[in-house]
Amino acid sequence: MNALQAQIIKEMKVKPVIDAKEEIRLSIEFLKNYLAKHPFLHGFVLGISGGQDSTLTGKLAKVAVEELNEELHTEKYRFIAVRLPYGVQKDEQDCQDAIDFIQPDEVVTVNIKPAVEASVESLKQAGVYLSDFVKGNEKARERMKVQYSVAAMKSCVVVGTDHSAEAVTGFYTKYGDGGADLTPIFRLNKRQGKQLLKKLGCPEHLYIKTPTADLEDNRPRLADEDALGVTYEEIDDYLEGKPIKKESAEQIENHYLKTKHKRHMPITVFDDFWI
Repeated sequence: MNALQAQIIKEMKVKPVIDAKEEIRLSIEFLKNYLAKHPFLHGFVLGISGGQDSTLTGKLAKVAVEELNEELHTEKYRFIAVRLPYGVQKDEQDCQDAIDFIQPDEVVTVNIKPAVEASVESLKQAGVYLSDFVKGNEKARERMKVQYSVAAMKSCVVVGTDHSAEAVTGFYTKYGDGGADLTPIFRLNKRQGKQLLKKLGCPEHLYIKTPTADLEDNRPRLADEDALGVTYEEIDDYLEGKPIKKESAEQIENHYLKTKHKRHMPITVFDDFWI
C-alpha cells in the first residue's frame, strides 16, 4: 500500500470488515440524534431513484423517524420520499419497489423535465449551449433544488446518499446529488451497502442491479463503471486495503485527485488550493 492509498482510506473512513447490524444501528442513531438536537426539525427528505444507495439511505431514515416517534411518544417526525423522474423513468418499477420496501410517510412526485428544459432554453437564448453532459448536471441540480424546496416547506433536512466508493471518485454532481445536509452512509463502500440492505430485508434486485446515474440523453443508463473506467469491486478492494491491478489503482487515485474540489467547501484565501 502506498502513502496515497493509506491517506485515501483514512479520509474515506472505510473499514476492511464490518458488522452490518452495527453499521445499521450507527446510521440510525446518527439520524435520530441529529433530529433530537434540532427541535425545529420534523424529519428527513430524500430523492428515491430505485437504486442501491437511495434505497438504503431511505430505509435508514424511515427507521430513524419511527424509532424517535416511539421513544418520544410523538407523531412529529416523518420521512418524505421524493420521486424526481425526468419524463418517464425506464426503471420506474424499481422505484416503486424501493418505496414499498421503505414505506415512507409521504411521497412527493415532481417531474423535473419541464424545469430542466426551460433552463436549457433560457441559457440557449443567452448564447450558452449546454453539452449533453452538462445538461445531465442540470438534471442533478434540479433534483436537489426540489428536495431543498420540499424540505424547507416541511421543516425537514435533506439526506444524501454519498458513500465512500462514490466520494473517492467524486462520482456525483457538485451542488447536485453531492449537496445534502446529512450523509449517513459515508464510511461504507458499495459492497458494504449491499450487506446492510440484505440485513434489512431489501428485495435483492434493488441492490444487484447495475448502478447508473442515468443523466445523459445521448448515453441513457450508462453504467457507473463504464463512466469511471474501473469496477466497484476494484474500488471496494482498494478502500479495504486489498491489492488490485496497478492500472486500476492509478485510475482511482486520478479520480480522487481531480475531484478533490468536490469534497471541500468553497475555497477561500486561507486554503492551499489556489496557491
